[in-house]
Amino acid sequence: MKTTTFRVTATVAALLAAIAIILALAYAGDQGRGPLERLFSSVGSKVRKAEARMMLQARTTKRADRLQWFQPYANKASLMKDPDRILLGAFDNRMKESLESIVTLEDSLHTTFPLIHIYTAWGDKPEQEFPVRQVEGILGAGSVPVITWEPWLSAFDKEQHPQLRMAESRDKGGLKDVAAGAYDFYIRKWAQAARDAGKTVIVRLGHEMNDPYRYPWGPQNNTAADFIAAWHHVHTVFAEEKANNVLWVWSPHPAYGYFKEFYPGDSLVDYIGINTLNYGAVASWSKWWTFKDIFGKCYDEIAKFNKPVMLTELGSLEVGGSRSKWFAAALDSLPSRYPAVKSVLFFHFSEDNTTTQQTLNWYVRDDTATTRAIRRSLKKWTPAVVY
Repeated sequence: MKTTTFRVTATVAALLAAIAIILALAYAGDQGRGPLERLFSSVGSKVRKAEARMMLQARTTKRADRLQWFQPYANKASLMKDPDRILLGAFDNRMKESLESIVTLEDSLHTTFPLIHIYTAWGDKPEQEFPVRQVEGILGAGSVPVITWEPWLSAFDKEQHPQLRMAESRDKGGLKDVAAGAYDFYIRKWAQAARDAGKTVIVRLGHEMNDPYRYPWGPQNNTAADFIAAWHHVHTVFAEEKANNVLWVWSPHPAYGYFKEFYPGDSLVDYIGINTLNYGAVASWSKWWTFKDIFGKCYDEIAKFNKPVMLTELGSLEVGGSRSKWFAAALDSLPSRYPAVKSVLFFHFSEDNTTTQQTLNWYVRDDTATTRAIRRSLKKWTPAVVY
């Protein structure tokens, strides 16, 4: 009722302002028309933006209502370790201050995401601190944040932290420094902020640590033992800060193996996260891989850890095959063939230049054939997760 009253009041005020400006235009004549028209345009733009914010607020309120069933999971992290259904979520690169892009994707799929995925790098910049505003927004909308937390050690300022090695040498053996406590000034503050979120927060730390090519925390700079020691230390700091609301996702690359060697241990891992991205024929090193080609080949080995599995990045490009059929085959196979999978996060990235020289578009929300195929597959799940 309050939202409706506010909206009516704002609309009436805007109309009155518009009438006043029109009258002023008529009175002022041609000499005053330029600045008054600019003023009128500015007011109109602000009214449209206010209306868009109110519409998004209404949609966000509705999505929170649809997620009432999920609130026990958000309020008690232990329930997330064994959910009674597959939990959907997504990352969207356009989601900064607002959930609008996520809500738009939900609308296209006729679903509501219990999980929302974001990325944060280590470092001194404000955007590398714990993402308080985003987390509060996600929790306030009824969802739980999944945060991929990337240890880019060279991003810290040497002058602020004289105990650190020079930036150009930090990656070699950098995880040993993490394990030795050199970055506790950062980790401890992050743990405190995560604890203060007050609800479940899921953290995916140092993903694809077994990939020797892509990330500086990989085996080209650190041993598997270094990674495990760093993981143990970070986990210990969080425990000391009583951040018991945090769940941990261990996320190796599915193609590079050595899973046992990099596994931190059952007591320190809550989920196993696997990226499943089909690049199609976009590059010389890629081809049209099916879901089974990517995830199916590692599933049996991953399932032996007896942990719930999260598909942390699920996506397909369009080059080289039928994207709608790719998603249908993937999602149709989950409940029966891959029962350990308890969470699926769509990778919705419109401007991805992290892997190839060209910018890749993983967006599906405007692809009618693909969104229709996804909806059909989700309807088959028990319980169904589409409306």
